[in-house]
Amino acid sequence: MNHNTSGDWQPTAALEVLKLRARLLERIRAFFSERGVLEVETPILSAATVTDPMLASLTTRYTGPRFPRGQAFYLHTSPEFPMKRLLAAGSGSIYQICKVFRNGEAGRLHNPEFTMLEWYRVGFDHHRLMDETDELVTRLLAPTMSLDAPERLSYREAFQRHAGLDPHTASAGDFAAVAKARNIGVAPELLTQNDLAVWRDLLLTHVVEPMLGQGRLTFIYDYPASQASLARIQPGDPPLAARFELYLNGIELANGFHELADADEQRARFERQLHTRAADSQPVVPLDERLLAALAHGLPDCAGVALGLDRMVMLAAGARTIAEVLAFPVDRA
Repeated sequence: MNHNTSGDWQPTAALEVLKLRARLLERIRAFFSERGVLEVETPILSAATVTDPMLASLTTRYTGPRFPRGQAFYLHTSPEFPMKRLLAAGSGSIYQICKVFRNGEAGRLHNPEFTMLEWYRVGFDHHRLMDETDELVTRLLAPTMSLDAPERLSYREAFQRHAGLDPHTASAGDFAAVAKARNIGVAPELLTQNDLAVWRDLLLTHVVEPMLGQGRLTFIYDYPASQASLARIQPGDPPLAARFELYLNGIELANGFHELADADEQRARFERQLHTRAADSQPVVPLDERLLAALAHGLPDCAGVALGLDRMVMLAAGARTIAEVLAFPVDRA
């Protein structure tokens, strides 16, 4: 028998941090109760999963009644799809606190299993949801953090302020020049590409994001249409995604959309993502036909947002790593 005396059976989070997490959960539930938002639960396992090439799902297999020959299931990366099915079924505004799973993600700010707060507000657009997200996060952090007044910047304004270029009109050469000036290592193959989406992501993560939310909540909105994901696209020149992200002290806390309700457009986006996955030799996953059927039935006009609860606890506790706010991260699971 192997008697492990290394001490790695112990939690990595201090008891006081675990108590702080419990208090934050209480405040979240009180916040939504005051507003009449219904708490729901949806399955962690699903027969389909996200097609986003940037996300990798964990899988498991069930064998038993209903599936005697066995059935592969995905551990959800977000409760978004089943929550939208509830919205289409007439649930009204809803929220959920749940464990979600993403393969290949571990580090200072990541654990493959983490806790997400996700909510949807019927009749809201993404600007009104930014107001509510501001109210909630300010309430959660007020007892332990003193924050300056929040700010809102368009995606364009954030790039102009922190990278010195307009992300909607800049060329690949313009992006490359900024990367070189900031001493950012760039893969040689990227220098020969004209893929502006890749260049935007590179400068966003390496130049813009670290400067966001210094001592205040900073919302970034009006993303390029190519980054719409499941958000509506606002017509214009250029067209923009009705999407926002929230940052504090350089850490991304939340990602919200004015939700796309067009089933045909959503199917087209999923299929484009599957094509990208295949081209990159990533697993081609099944489309969530139940979600698409719910959208075809009719999704109410709504906005939704997902917030990383563990990162929220990190900020509230003044912790540097996610392991400091989890009882048992992946290497102690």
